[in-house]
Amino acid sequence: MASRLGRIANRIFYRGAMRRWRKQAARAEALDLGSLRRMRTRAREVRRQLDRVLYVADSRLTLPLISSNAMQPPLHSDWSHRPSLWRGPINPPGLASVRSKAPLDQEVTIYHDCKISEVTLRQIRNTSEIDLSPFGVRMDVFRFDGSFLSLVVALPDSAVEGLQRRHLVRVSAQVELEKPLEIFARLNIKHGPNTEQIVRELPVVHRDDEAYVEFDLAYSKLNDKRIERMWLDLIFEGPEMNQITIRDLTLSRRPRADF
Repeated sequence: MASRLGRIANRIFYRGAMRRWRKQAARAEALDLGSLRRMRTRAREVRRQLDRVLYVADSRLTLPLISSNAMQPPLHSDWSHRPSLWRGPINPPGLASVRSKAPLDQEVTIYHDCKISEVTLRQIRNTSEIDLSPFGVRMDVFRFDGSFLSLVVALPDSAVEGLQRRHLVRVSAQVELEKPLEIFARLNIKHGPNTEQIVRELPVVHRDDEAYVEFDLAYSKLNDKRIERMWLDLIFEGPEMNQITIRDLTLSRRPRADF
């Protein structure tokens, strides 16, 4: 009963507020400048609160939903993961003149060796019907006087639980480029005192398609009894004067078929 009365009271207050602001809008043309200035101040205060409500509502109601972890890993996958940068909002949502080793969130860090950084990065909201991830990340690279630019993605402990040399590890991405660019994926697996590194070029395809590479651990020198952790490097070759948008990034693994 109390909640019903509350809803009725809220409707009455809402309608009263709308009537008051309609009257204020109608009076604005005839008001003296002092009164108009005070009305503008109050209107801006109301608009700030409305903008906050709209920002939160748009973020939560726009598809894909925030924190969505919908993926399409290959058949028989026993592990899959979308890094948090593509799942939920970060604060701040963007960085300018990004320094090397700057963390974007708890899993993703940017590395470069520029003397003067002209790299900007921001998280963007995905809204296309083909998007599965709620967020993407966009890098704008202007003058680039360094020799490398990379995003390092730390993977959770679950990535190496039960990992063996019989596994195939897949990295899938949806990438948009302003102009052609070579992107390499390097999988790093620490086992004991050694680190196994496997590099593959990520084929950049049409926006609607998924680019992926697979790492066959059977051809590595991995000691699967001493695996400690795994991480991924995305390396961008010659990124100068380019805009790079990674709409989605997922990793998965599956055991090789037994023959």
